[in-house]
Amino acid sequence: MKVKHWFGKLGIASMALALFLPGFAQAKGSMADDSIYDLLVDRFNDANPDNNEGVNSLDPYAFNGGDFEGVASRLQHIMDMGFTFVSIGPVFSMETYDGSRVLDYGKIEPHFGTEKELHALIDEIHKNKLKVIADFPLGEVSENHVWVKSGKLKSTSDGNGVVHWDVQDPTVQTSLKQAVVDFVSTYQLDGIRLTKIDGFGADFLNELIKSVKDNKPDVYVLSQEASDAEFDLQANQDRMDALRQSFVEVNPDSSVLAQFSNSPHNEPVQFDDLVGSRFTYDIVEKRMFPPTRWKLAATALFTMPGTPIMPYGTEIAVNGKEAPESHPLMNFKTDMELKDHIADLNGLRNQSTTLRTGDFNILHNENGFLVYTRSSEDETWLIAINNTDKTANVTIPAETFGQNKKLRGVLNSDLVRESDDGVFRVVLDRETEEIYITDEDKGFNTPYLIASILVYILFLGFLFLVIKKGRERRRQDTVRK
Repeated sequence: MKVKHWFGKLGIASMALALFLPGFAQAKGSMADDSIYDLLVDRFNDANPDNNEGVNSLDPYAFNGGDFEGVASRLQHIMDMGFTFVSIGPVFSMETYDGSRVLDYGKIEPHFGTEKELHALIDEIHKNKLKVIADFPLGEVSENHVWVKSGKLKSTSDGNGVVHWDVQDPTVQTSLKQAVVDFVSTYQLDGIRLTKIDGFGADFLNELIKSVKDNKPDVYVLSQEASDAEFDLQANQDRMDALRQSFVEVNPDSSVLAQFSNSPHNEPVQFDDLVGSRFTYDIVEKRMFPPTRWKLAATALFTMPGTPIMPYGTEIAVNGKEAPESHPLMNFKTDMELKDHIADLNGLRNQSTTLRTGDFNILHNENGFLVYTRSSEDETWLIAINNTDKTANVTIPAETFGQNKKLRGVLNSDLVRESDDGVFRVVLDRETEEIYITDEDKGFNTPYLIASILVYILFLGFLFLVIKKGRERRRQDTVRK
């Protein structure tokens, strides 16, 4: 397995060198070119003990100590997986670690650090050519919010310490719009995700989006909830449910994935988020093996149409039915084999415009055996995911790919050539996946074969010398004794 894994790594590396040098340029104006790593500052990494007053890492409901310095010190972890956006969640002064009860839109949560440290984090993110999103909770603020205590804005309390703004009041609308615009411009954010938007109509949200973009045209405005407003990216529960249903267990009813055939670019691809249950929870409930489930799911996550969003901890298969159980402090010492797979997949996606925005066509979809293409004028990819309990195969007409083509697997080094009857036969073992790129089929590459043989001969010669040296050293040690 290790040998196969490293051959896959070499295949992916060679793909990047052979097909996509000198690099890729992202098209502007669509988040389909991006992938988002979604974290909560408090639960990611604690690097500064000076802001830990009142912190209790043993209490899942309390602040656990994560801070801006902690995120900055672990950026390489996110970069290793190839993400282009870091979503840092809510950062305002708040009563709860997850930002659900904001106290002041004009102040930063002291447990996370200072305004200066937030600026430093964003500067570090930008220096590493990543982009940053932060949350802005529009509603459900704390009854101790500075605007509530001052009587500045009309609001109603639900009796449980949560306040709802009077969303029809012009002063409320003006104040919220200005607060969002000021926040985006002050910290030079690349994206702002509006949360707690229940009750806010599409007209107001569109005005808010326009205000943000008038001030900073290249900023993205996202929503964590479904809305009729014109967000650059917004939640789609049906798509997420379809993905979970299709990969949570073996031999599923995967017909629901047909809805991806007509997907707009402003929708995410995600198996879970930081609000509901983790996908791993559903897997465990079905008594399935999380690493296998997630390996197949990740292949779909980074090759289906849309913008991949992955919550922190997915790379270690974090479990949890609901918060705070689903928001553990990130454990960077846990085995991260899944992290390498995510890096491979996201790396391919980053290097290929076709994998990000190419045409999507399902060729086969039956009880978990899913085969589809992402294609453009430049190239065609074939993605095959066998989520069944037995070896599966599919026959694909040669005209799907054009004349004199071969399918070269980049994950497991599989190679499929056109058969004499003019078809490609793709065969996958149970619960495995492969991503193929179409190549010109020029028959056997004699120079390549000779070079490969020479490499093996040199390697065997090296092993022989090492063994021979070892025997001579042991013989000399015996003589000395």
